[in-house]
Amino acid sequence: MWAIPVVVALIGGPLMWFLTKFDKRNTQQHGANMNVLKNIEVKIDKIDDRLDGHIDWHAHNKDGMK
Repeated sequence: MWAIPVVVALIGGPLMWFLTKFDKRNTQQHGANMNVLKNIEVKIDKIDDRLDGHIDWHAHNKDGMK
């Protein structure tokens, strides 16, 4: 019966070490992805503002020739 905890420790120890390393790398990747998403958000906001201005321009220039 004493062998079971030893076997679990021998298998579980390296497995947990590997998962910890994977988790750290995954956290770094998530951080990088958040930066990319924030840049995309800023660009979308700029396009949204430009599009709103363009729509307003069309709404106030009814003759369509300006």
